[in-house]
Amino acid sequence: METDREPEFLPHDGPLREDVGRLGAMVGRMLAEQGGEAFFERVEQVRTAAIRRRAEGASTDELAHSLAGLEPDRAEALARAFATYFHAVNTAERVHRIRRRRDYQRESDQVQPESLLDALGQLKAQGVDAAELLGWLDRLWIEPVFTAHPTEAVRRSLLEKEQAIVRSLVDGFDPARTPQERAADDERIYMALSAGWQTAEASPIRPTVQDEHHHVGFYLANPLYRVVPALYEALAEALQTVYGVAVELPRLLGFATWVGGDMDGNPNVGADTIAASLATQRAHVIEHYVADVADLARLLSQTDGRVQVAPALRQRLADYRERFPRAAERIRPRHADMPYRCLLTLIGARLEASLRDEDADGYASSAELQADLQLIADSLIAHRGLHAGAYAVQRLVQRVRTFGLHLARLDVRQDSRVHDDALAALFDDKGWAARPAAERTRQLRDYASGDARFAISHAEVVTALYDVFATLGDTRRRYGSEAVGLYVISMARSAADVLAVLALARYGGLVQDDNVPLNIAPLFETVDDLKNAPATLQALLDDPVYRRHLAARDDQQWVMLGYSDSGKDGGTLASRWGLQRAQVELLEVARRAGIQLAFFHGRGGSASRGGVRIAPALMSSPRGSVAGVLRVTEQGEVIHRKYGIRALALRNLEQTVSAVLRASLRPRADDPREEQWRARMNVLSAASRETYRTFVEHAHFVEYFRSATPIDVIERMTLGSRPASRRSMQGVQDLRAIPWVFAWTQCRSILPGWYGLGSALQRGMHEFGEQAMAEMASDWPFFSNMLDDVEMVLAKCDLDIAEAFSRLSGALHEEMFGLIRGEFERTRRALLQLNGHRALLQDAPRLAASIRLRNPYVDPMSLLQVDLLQRWRESDREDDALLQALVACVNGVAQGLQNTG
Repeated sequence: METDREPEFLPHDGPLREDVGRLGAMVGRMLAEQGGEAFFERVEQVRTAAIRRRAEGASTDELAHSLAGLEPDRAEALARAFATYFHAVNTAERVHRIRRRRDYQRESDQVQPESLLDALGQLKAQGVDAAELLGWLDRLWIEPVFTAHPTEAVRRSLLEKEQAIVRSLVDGFDPARTPQERAADDERIYMALSAGWQTAEASPIRPTVQDEHHHVGFYLANPLYRVVPALYEALAEALQTVYGVAVELPRLLGFATWVGGDMDGNPNVGADTIAASLATQRAHVIEHYVADVADLARLLSQTDGRVQVAPALRQRLADYRERFPRAAERIRPRHADMPYRCLLTLIGARLEASLRDEDADGYASSAELQADLQLIADSLIAHRGLHAGAYAVQRLVQRVRTFGLHLARLDVRQDSRVHDDALAALFDDKGWAARPAAERTRQLRDYASGDARFAISHAEVVTALYDVFATLGDTRRRYGSEAVGLYVISMARSAADVLAVLALARYGGLVQDDNVPLNIAPLFETVDDLKNAPATLQALLDDPVYRRHLAARDDQQWVMLGYSDSGKDGGTLASRWGLQRAQVELLEVARRAGIQLAFFHGRGGSASRGGVRIAPALMSSPRGSVAGVLRVTEQGEVIHRKYGIRALALRNLEQTVSAVLRASLRPRADDPREEQWRARMNVLSAASRETYRTFVEHAHFVEYFRSATPIDVIERMTLGSRPASRRSMQGVQDLRAIPWVFAWTQCRSILPGWYGLGSALQRGMHEFGEQAMAEMASDWPFFSNMLDDVEMVLAKCDLDIAEAFSRLSGALHEEMFGLIRGEFERTRRALLQLNGHRALLQDAPRLAASIRLRNPYVDPMSLLQVDLLQRWRESDREDDALLQALVACVNGVAQGLQNTG
């Protein structure tokens, strides 16, 4: 499968070309072996035709005709064949990133862009001295939040096979590898590819919340658990290299998850899944500690008479011998003169006791475990053991500091309307939700402060929320305050929505020292909610009851910003500008009130839902909005792409820390032109939103959307535990943002990522002048970064294939697709005009080459999908074989575009 791909690689990507060729040849051999020579020849015939169609600029008709009418099993096999190729290419590109990183590390005069060395070097050149930098490190807090993504749930067995391929390719970096060793590498890769072909991509059974938890746990408890110490070591090394300082680094990284706590629209999540998730996470991390402690026990074989140990360590060992007599009896007599090994063996026994909640001998907190390990490290360092095991102990200390006894904090999320339903029952007031916000706020104050108490209610919604808050209180007592993260309120629109959580938490008994020990984060999602967010926050901070609550939370208020629903609501330009403006205004409200505001960014995987490159995003954010803190959601294929391989997980964490440091210490300079740019952006945002809303509010839009995209397939796929829509699908507002973007991505128009922008830019050039708009695009980081993201989305689109999908809508096609193609061309022309480019991605050749490489191979799966979709609908959506083939096409297109939702 190597033919005709040579022009798609950059000149210096020779090793990547070799890996793609090597894997492509193995995929071809595997397809012939598994499906027969005739099947492989059919794959090659389709592949060649797709390449020729792209090269000649021909229509899709000939290729589509050749794929029409295939039996479902043959169509499914063909789609899986191309998906397997994409999997190989994606893996090769990830490995190439590891190769490029190592190339930088080998060259002493080369610093990798966006590395810690690069960031610290830039900060020093900008006048940041060591004292200022170290002061900011004490304030730094980075917390990726892993969510359950209902469009990506690759089986763990397939993830493990991918890692086997990666290890074999990375081993091949070694030029001293013998021919026999390289042959063994190839055999391992071929075995993983063959076994992967014989494994279904996903279970036919819809995953449970616990399944989703295990999926996210794969990344937390494997790649990330292993690389965290390396991040701290890289930062310490960069500090030493750039500033010549060696200090003990503070804790600056943690992880959180929504899996098991995200109740918003998911009837399968509640008190039981909260308790189960926290228990499972605790078990996972303690099991890892037990294994690491056992490894350290084997390593630290120092014996009495050869070295001394700290008296405090000997005392701890004596105490633990008495406390864990059975474990002490199991220590071999020949190891009795090895104090470190003996103590670590008994630490392992205490960890195992920690797995039993009722066992009082277990660790009550991660601080106790950290103290034991630090005692060993200090004793080693004091007795010439720095290079005889202290570093290994310190790595485990870093893991314990990061993951505690909980692995990841569990956030809880619920829709404000559910809270209102519960309050309506508690107040026996069916019209509660319709009352003015100020009236609801007044009525809630006494309940939120604890001065009044609700009577017991047995209404189902009340009981469910009571159990949630009672469970949160119980888990805090059992696992510590670190185990519970934020309580996020979806669709928060008033101070009453936040006071409602305080009142309900008290009702559920979540009280400590007469305070509710919970960080409550209102989530502002729609464009209008973002616009009204500053007034909502002001009203909340003016409320005396809430200010007392906030004082007990160190006067820090979290606000979550929704990138997904704001984009679905108003289009990408209105969403981006609404988010930017809201942050500026919210910061001003917080400054006047004298509280610390921290933002939680609810970004999705695709650019349409806020998925961006971290460095440009933070450097173009409002000044003061980062301030050492980054809390952001990580979803679906983004988790896999960022954290699936250890070396790339470390690289992404380094990039994140570097970007947060730069955006905090030296944010972009103030530009006097920004006031005028902001005024223009208000005009552009309104124009874009009007165009977008006109389209999605078209009288026949819902019918068109459900005909011209595979949303009905996506809704039937067993991708996640959460329903695809919040209520019955009456309009775009009822569909979740993820399947919304997923559906448009599958039909290759990726409409949410650009629709409305072209009309806005056209109006801007007419009203303000092309030169003025070009100046904004060039000099304003916010605007230029947004245009870059849209340009990437446009490059992934294929309007000819989107038209093939659109024809499925029958009589609606001509009018609706005419609107889509017209706005697409306006957007493309305006972007090229403002950037002065001849082609999309002219300044991003690597990304352009990657997209060009994939496009011809995505096309057959897309056209297969159109044919299968029409036939499946003609069967009244009852043909399971056709549905199975459709699912294979959906998965394959997602692999090729590297985007779902």
